[in-house]
Amino acid sequence: MNNTLEEAQKLTSEIVNMVKGEVNNDVIAIIASPSPFIIPVNNLINGTDKVFVSAQNCHQKEAGAYTGEVAVSMLTSIDCKYVIIGHSERREYFNETNEQLAQKVNLSLKNNITPIFCCGENLTIRESGEHEKFVCYQLTESLFHLSEEEFSKIVIAYEPIWAIGTGVTASSAQAQDMHAAIRKHIASKYGEVIAENTSILYGGSCKPSNAKELFACKDVDGGLIGGASLKSRDFVDIIKSF
Repeated sequence: MNNTLEEAQKLTSEIVNMVKGEVNNDVIAIIASPSPFIIPVNNLINGTDKVFVSAQNCHQKEAGAYTGEVAVSMLTSIDCKYVIIGHSERREYFNETNEQLAQKVNLSLKNNITPIFCCGENLTIRESGEHEKFVCYQLTESLFHLSEEEFSKIVIAYEPIWAIGTGVTASSAQAQDMHAAIRKHIASKYGEVIAENTSILYGGSCKPSNAKELFACKDVDGGLIGGASLKSRDFVDIIKSF
């Protein structure tokens, strides 16, 4: 919940121009815009095949009397290609359940929108040693009802909640260990090929200073960037680190 329309347009323009001029590989950037800005942000993105727009959330029902909410079909109608589902803040502050998130995933896929599905554990769970079990349970409850074809369209984002804004830093080894556990869990249900082709993003305070080390990990396929994405130079430097 950041930026005015003018600020969002300025940030988007800077990112698009930098990506066009500086990013020469096959990495793509996805800007997760606040809902009121999706159309103007998308207008600024159009014309590049390296930058796409995402919504930050959607509702689990197709339509109806849910004042203030955004339906997936609305996102499709404004050419939004991605949606973040189950972000740690949504789970914590709005008490979103694994069952609700499964419904959101279903509707997103039905409407040809790629879900960026978030999972992750807090400090209590991490310190108990149950973090892998907890995250795998999140995946099972919200995603493992999908067919192989459906699951192959999912992007996973791992958020170590205990390392976001807490002063505690997750190491690249901790990131790799959890990403490997997630990929192994996916393989147990959908097989090695689908698991290897699933993008697993890291969402734990990724910055220009640590991005290269994190992205060098075998099972880290990209980043879910928070505060650093509000500064175009930092965000593009992270993209270039991949």
